[in-house]
Amino acid sequence: MDRRVAGLDGVARVRRFMQSDQQIVHEGARKRATVVGLDYPTDAGGWVTLARGRPLATGRQEVIADESLGLAIGDRIELARDRYEVVGLARGMVSAMGDGLIFVSINDALDITRRKASEEIRLGRAAAGLDEVPSDSKIAAIIVDLEPGADKAALVRAVASWGDANILSTAEQRDLFLNQRLWRLRVQVLAFTAVLLVVTAVVMSLIVYTMTLEKLPQISLLKLIGARDRHIYGLIVQQALMIGLGGYALGVAVAYLVFPLFPRRIVLDPLDLAAMLGVVLVIGLAAAQLGVRRAMQAKPQDVLS
Repeated sequence: MDRRVAGLDGVARVRRFMQSDQQIVHEGARKRATVVGLDYPTDAGGWVTLARGRPLATGRQEVIADESLGLAIGDRIELARDRYEVVGLARGMVSAMGDGLIFVSINDALDITRRKASEEIRLGRAAAGLDEVPSDSKIAAIIVDLEPGADKAALVRAVASWGDANILSTAEQRDLFLNQRLWRLRVQVLAFTAVLLVVTAVVMSLIVYTMTLEKLPQISLLKLIGARDRHIYGLIVQQALMIGLGGYALGVAVAYLVFPLFPRRIVLDPLDLAAMLGVVLVIGLAAAQLGVRRAMQAKPQDVLS
């Protein structure tokens, strides 16, 4: 397949890709990881976000591991009954399930998926009633880099005409991952966020209302000396917005400190932060209305009582 794709017009580089979930053994402890095959030497992992170490330098027995796996440069791990040396540590490279990624050469990845544990082989034979269990190792996809000015539509039509392959652009892959595979998770997070925002609005309203009640004598005094209602309204709104902005700043600071500790990678997008800031400001304005309504009911003569 990769040779067929490489022969198409406009193709600059072709890389084979495969991924599988495996268990690694390090110092007697078993850890779950996702193994990604790099098409070495075409792809040595130079695009991987390295915290320490280097990309792959040979096509065998070297790995780049994510920091979340707790490995160090020079450690040797057991993977599919072979030993591999850690030559690089990546940062923020985890799978959709939160497992740390391990990058190996494509040949090593094929060997890893072909080799099954003895227990797995026996269970597979017993379930299928066979003397042998066929290997399910295969190349999952072909990653294609196009030359500048290449006709993408013509390439898509050419691959579609083969009948045994499908082609997806980077945008289509992102849409497939976010809007289909992670759709239920996104809905759950959205529902949880909506509940938190409602609770935040209620709590802020109660706080502003309580603070307004405590300041009713001062508000009555302001009215007695001739302060306009819009001036009092502005003071209460400023108070509510300061509470909201303070909570927002504290929340963002805590997020940047805590999110790196999560098993899954969490990205704080600037647009999302701006949208959340807008929501906080709206909640602050809405929360101020209850206090404003009570302040407007205060009378100047109340200060004399």
